[in-house]
Formats: sequence, structure tokens, C-alpha cells
Amino acid sequence: MQVQDRTVWITGASSGIGAALAVELAARGARLILSARRAEALEAVRARCAHPERHRVLLLDLAEPDSLSAAVEAAGPVDILVNNGGISQRARADQSLVRVDRQLMEVNFFAPVALTKAVLPGMKARHRGQIVVVSSLLGLFATPLRSSYAASKHALHGFFDALRAELHGEGIAVTLLCPGYVRTEISKNALSGDGSAHAALDEGVARGADPATVARRMAVAIEGDRAELVMTWGGVLARFLRATFPGLSRFLMRTLRPT
Repeated sequence: MQVQDRTVWITGASSGIGAALAVELAARGARLILSARRAEALEAVRARCAHPERHRVLLLDLAEPDSLSAAVEAAGPVDILVNNGGISQRARADQSLVRVDRQLMEVNFFAPVALTKAVLPGMKARHRGQIVVVSSLLGLFATPLRSSYAASKHALHGFFDALRAELHGEGIAVTLLCPGYVRTEISKNALSGDGSAHAALDEGVARGADPATVARRMAVAIEGDRAELVMTWGGVLARFLRATFPGLSRFLMRTLRPT
């Protein structure tokens, strides 16, 4: 779906990939609804976008399920929903509280599912729309210190792959985007085992891809109705090894020291 003159709702739009994607899609002519928890940060992103007067800020906390229905009503008709908001993790599974596991699933999985279900009736009535999910390479495999984060991303792939099949022929596309390391605040905001912020810029994130470059590739995939985009060759190779040489894949995961 071309984004020109389409209404695009982006969650997690206050920074990182979400902010870069907002700037990119605005340059391509989209009308944006920018959502996150921080109004000041969202306004700063809106000001960076082409024709800021065309875009709206809509506060949303993905960790608060009761707030989602009001946000959907305030958003109005949406042509493209970009489920980008999420939170990462930096902790061993046996040292993470269950409430932290639940928080990761709530933000990364249940909130995108709820928003998607809320906007789908309007898309189906118009016989047109697109659901975009910013997942991760860890939706395809898992590494140490990311157990529940990887679980939440795997869950996204299961749900949205099934949804894509169910919506076939109804004019609604489903696009899964799987970036690797991107230079954002994701590691600083990641949850430790007790739920506190990791509060550190990891080496892998610091060496990651430029958000603007990632956003351009994502925009091309969105406008091309791509079913899935794996954004690094390392991710493609890891998925191949997992499917073809599972023993080798498990060995490599055991020896990996993620940052």
C-alpha cells in the first residue's frame, strides 16, 4: 500500500525506529498519528516531520490495557497500523521475576494484538488496510538474556502469520519487519530481572544500524506489501541454521555472549 495521503498510526513513535519511521513516512506523504507515553518527545518528532500540521499526537501506554480502547476511538479510521512500540530485556530467565515476563508479553504481544483487533473492523469495511509489526531477529531464534523478549517476538510471528492467512483476499496486508541491532535507546530501557531499567548502552546497539537507514528499508517493505523482511544477512543465516542444522544452531546459541 502506498502511504501517500494514507493515515498511518505508529506506536512507540517518540524515539528510535518509530521516530525515524515517522520522518520517513511523512516524507512519502503519509498523515501520521504518533503514539507513545511522552507528549513532549512526540511533539518533537512531529516537528521533524514534513508538513507537521498534517500529523497528530495521541498519548498511549501499551502497558495499560484499559487505555487502548479510548486511544483507538480517538485515532479514528486508520489505513496502516504500525505496531512498533515495545521493550527489551537483559536478564537470565532464572533470575527474572514472573511479573517482568508478564510485562514484556503485555507490551510486546498483547498490546499489538489488541490494537490490531480494534482497527481491523474498519479496514475490513473499507476492504483496504495494512497491519505492520516491528518484530526482531529474535522472533526467528533466541539468544541468552532475552528469554521473554524472544518469546514475545515469537508470539507475534505466530499470531500475525495466522492473521495474514485468515485475511487473504480481503484487501488487508500483514507485514512483519525484523531488524537487528539499531542505534536506539532500546538497551537503556530494557528490563532487568527485577523490572528496573538496564540503563546501559550495549556494545551491539552502539554499533547498530542507523535508524534512518532502517526506516527507509521498512518504508519500502510497507509500500511493497512485503509479508516479512529480515533485515540482516546474519538473521537470514541464523534462521537457515536453525531449520537445517538445529544441533549446530543450539551450540552457537550456547556459546553466544550477547550485548
